[in-house]
Amino acid sequence: MQADGVGERGYRGLPMEGSVARRYAKLRGGGNQIDEWKRQAARWSAGLPEGSRVLEVAPGPGYFAVELARTGRLRVTGLDISRTFVEIARGYAAREGVAVTFELGDAARMPFSDGTFDLLLCQAAFKNFRRPHTAVEEMYRVLRPGGTAVIEDLRRDATDSGISDEVAAMGLGRWGAFTTRWILRRLRRRAYTREEFDQLAYGSSFHRCDTTIDRIGIEVRLTKPAAERTGP
Repeated sequence: MQADGVGERGYRGLPMEGSVARRYAKLRGGGNQIDEWKRQAARWSAGLPEGSRVLEVAPGPGYFAVELARTGRLRVTGLDISRTFVEIARGYAAREGVAVTFELGDAARMPFSDGTFDLLLCQAAFKNFRRPHTAVEEMYRVLRPGGTAVIEDLRRDATDSGISDEVAAMGLGRWGAFTTRWILRRLRRRAYTREEFDQLAYGSSFHRCDTTIDRIGIEVRLTKPAAERTGP
């Protein structure tokens, strides 16, 4: 079943390979962003039992995945479609001495067995997926019963002033702030509304989602039932 108004999309952004990916990695590692990922990692790991398996879809340079895995309590995997990002992320994890697995692959065709992960996280990437419905179904498939997928992304109704405030809080230099504002305003065109995420969830095996909005973003939680459905 496919929700009305949310179909397949063509990717119109810059391909994140080679020098483009390396410039992006440098930008995302600037300011106080690593500290923010540390705070987020502490938040997400706090309620998970030791040994839980976590998948980050589209981890990019791998900064967040490394922070999730740094305590050694969780088994963390990152899946990215960019060969350059996988290379950068593996190198970063090695330099930090943190055990994380980074694999090359498509969110719409994940190279994992059914029911592999307890938690799946996807930050700032879902708006770029060409096959959003298929990606959501793959999230459902690779989660264990009772597992949760969390999508965090920019909202299409984010305002220019909200974006400016968000970037200002990142602690970037003048050029980094200018570039980040420009990127976010362009990416906003591809982002989803809260209503569109509701449609995606309703038309998927999850059937529903819980959403929370902040200054410019949205957090979408999709939970796989602890017991598989046996009927309509």
